[in-house]
Amino acid sequence: MTEFIWKYNGSAPIKVRTFIMGHGITRTLLKKIKYHGGQTLVNGEPSLVNRLLDAGDVVKVVLPKEPENDHVSVSNVPIEIVYEDPNFLVVNKPAGVASVPSHNYSDDSLVNRVKGYYLRQHYANQKIHIVTRLDKDTSGLVIFAKHHFAHSVLDKQLKDRTIQKTYLAIVAGRISSPHFEIYLPIGRVEGSFVKRQVIDSGKLSVTEAWTVCRLAKQTLLRVRLHTGRTHQIRVHMREIGHPLIGDWLYNPDDHSLPRQALHCAELTFYDPFGDQEIHCQAPLPADMKSYISLNKR
Repeated sequence: MTEFIWKYNGSAPIKVRTFIMGHGITRTLLKKIKYHGGQTLVNGEPSLVNRLLDAGDVVKVVLPKEPENDHVSVSNVPIEIVYEDPNFLVVNKPAGVASVPSHNYSDDSLVNRVKGYYLRQHYANQKIHIVTRLDKDTSGLVIFAKHHFAHSVLDKQLKDRTIQKTYLAIVAGRISSPHFEIYLPIGRVEGSFVKRQVIDSGKLSVTEAWTVCRLAKQTLLRVRLHTGRTHQIRVHMREIGHPLIGDWLYNPDDHSLPRQALHCAELTFYDPFGDQEIHCQAPLPADMKSYISLNKR
C-alpha cells in the first residue's frame, strides 16, 4: 500500500485531520481512508482524525487499495515515458492517439496503453488517473497520477492554474510581432458538440505567444495558456487570422499536414511529496520538424 509520513513540529495542539489536510489530503480522500481500508496512525498506533497532536508526533497515512478501471481494456502498445516517480507519470503522447477511451477509441487510447504498462510493471495500484488531456491529433506531454492523493494534489494545481503547459504551434501566415497576447471569450458553436468559437457570451480566455521562427508563409510559435478552454489555441489563432496548419476543424482548406500542427512541449508542476518542481520536455515530433524544414524561407 502507498503511505505517507509527516512529523508535527508545531507548538500548539492541532487535530490530525487539520494537520493532514494541510498536506493536501482532501475530505473525499479522508472518507476513502476511513471506509475503504486505509489507516491513519500517530506514533505507530491507529488514531481517529479528531485526536490532538503534540509537538514531535509522527503521523502516518496509509492509502486504501484502489479498484482497477475494470471497464478499461488493456493495450500493450509501448508508451514513451518522459518522467516517472512513485507518485507521477508523464508520457509523450503521439498524434493520432486519443487521451481517454471513447466509443470510437475504446481499446487503444493513451489510458489503455498506460494500463498495459502498469500491468507489465506489476504495480500494486492499477487505477489509472489521467490529470491532463490533449486532443487526439495534438501530440505531447500528458500527466498521470499514480494514486488518488497525487491526483487530488494536481487537480488543485489545475484549478489554481499553477501547472504550466507550453505548446509549439505552426500557424498560417508570417507573424511580425515577437510576442503577443489574446484576450477573447470562447464558447460552443450552437448545434455542435465539438466546435468552439469566439463569442461574447463565452468565457474569457487568455493565450500568450512568442514567435520562435518565421517560415516562408508560416510561423512557428511558442504558446502558453493562461486559461484552459477547449480548443483554445486553435480557436484564438483562427480568430486572429493565423489558423493552425493542418487543422481540419478550424482551417479546413489546409491539407499540408494530416493533423493540427500543435505539440505540448513543456510541463511544469509542483511535487509536494518531494518538495520540488518537476519540469518535463518533449521534442518537436518528426512530422512538424519535417514541415518546418520543407517550408523554410
